[in-house]
Amino acid sequence: MPTVFTRILNDELPAVKVYQDERIFAFMDAGQVNPGHVLVAPCHPYETITEMDEDTAVALMRVVHRIARAVELAFKPQGMTLLQANRPAGWQTVPHAHMHVLPRFEDDGVGLVWPRKDPDLDTLREYASRIVLA
Repeated sequence: MPTVFTRILNDELPAVKVYQDERIFAFMDAGQVNPGHVLVAPCHPYETITEMDEDTAVALMRVVHRIARAVELAFKPQGMTLLQANRPAGWQTVPHAHMHVLPRFEDDGVGLVWPRKDPDLDTLREYASRIVLA
């Protein structure tokens, strides 16, 4: 079943695209948290970033970088949030991997809850020992 992003890519739903190549496309977020809010996604409907092959992930980040620089020039934000969420527990709302390029301004009403746990160094070492790069 096609995702809403696939339908946008295929021009089945209205959207304002700002970039497209054979692997990646970008379009204005209809929700516009702040002016200049862009979504960048792979053309293939990977559900999460971890399902992507490395070349697609690199291509995604390359376009995110270009879009972020262009948004900075166009909208002169005081900051920028680049957000990529995976699965509902990670705040993903569309099951098609994507990144938000979100220009930020002080007191723009955007919040992020990040409750710190502050584990000790031995616990951090144990966590690190579980991470094995392929």
